[in-house]
Amino acid sequence: MESKNITTTVTEFVLLGLTQSHKLQYCLYVIFFLIYVITWLLNFTIIATVAVDHQLHTPMYFLLANLAFLDVSDSSVNTPKLLSGLLTQHTVISFNQCFLQMFFFHFIAGAMSFLLLVMTVDRYVAICEPLRYLSIMNWSTCTGLVAAAWLGGFLHSITQTGFLLQLPFCGPNVLDNFYCDVPQVIKLACSDTRKAELQMVFNSGVILISLFVILIISYIVILLKIRTCITEGKRKALSTCGTQITVVSLIFIPCIFTYAQPYKKYPRDKVVSVVYTVVTPMLNPMIYTLRNTEMKKAIRRTLGKIFLSAGKQKPERTVDPKTSNLVLP
Repeated sequence: MESKNITTTVTEFVLLGLTQSHKLQYCLYVIFFLIYVITWLLNFTIIATVAVDHQLHTPMYFLLANLAFLDVSDSSVNTPKLLSGLLTQHTVISFNQCFLQMFFFHFIAGAMSFLLLVMTVDRYVAICEPLRYLSIMNWSTCTGLVAAAWLGGFLHSITQTGFLLQLPFCGPNVLDNFYCDVPQVIKLACSDTRKAELQMVFNSGVILISLFVILIISYIVILLKIRTCITEGKRKALSTCGTQITVVSLIFIPCIFTYAQPYKKYPRDKVVSVVYTVVTPMLNPMIYTLRNTEMKKAIRRTLGKIFLSAGKQKPERTVDPKTSNLVLP
């Protein structure tokens, strides 16, 4: 009975946010609000363009549209709480909301990590097996790989959250962050947390390190495959691979330092969290999609159709010279 009472003591958590400086809070609010709006606009444009333009109904753009959807979802899990925290001294989040936030954050982030691996496989097949690309990356294979990425993210998150729910929370409830995350919440438990920390290292850290190593090796193989070619298309492929390696490193390296070891508080923690929860969802569409010539052409075609249809729907009004009345065509 005593254990049951202990586990139900904490009903809410207090988030201290990014900073306690009021001037800095308002400045950061404007910056992160603009980033959030740009993230939505860029990713929604990609999703809408891929859905509307039939020329983009290919496996590669299907994967890019999925990445755009995950970017919007990832940004929407934590950024609204960050923005609200910048307008108040501190933010209170209920126990259930905190765990839901952690579940969806790790679900989406896990699915995105696996999807980046799928996208690398797609590029490997396109560059190394161009004649067999459509037969290998057919719709059933592509859909199955995306479903597997989502399933992998779900299993990762449900396992992580399930272990956390077994811990008792009976006293401290202050999180020095702008959102709920596994390492900080574990430290608030009223029991020995070594087992939970080891589980986090294995479930998050080992997965991140494994995926990062596989991604880097895959990119190296692709670069070695195209290194001897000097055509313009191959130069673009080299440039794209280099940029994608940078983005992958920007996503995985901070996460590895966060989850691949028991939690220790560092001054850089909040900055790192901002990078992979707020900034990266805006960078992904710029790096993976908007540098693509075919995508830029498709966006222009889609916008042209929208403006053209809007112009056709607006009726031209003329004046009858005999009656001086407006006449609609």
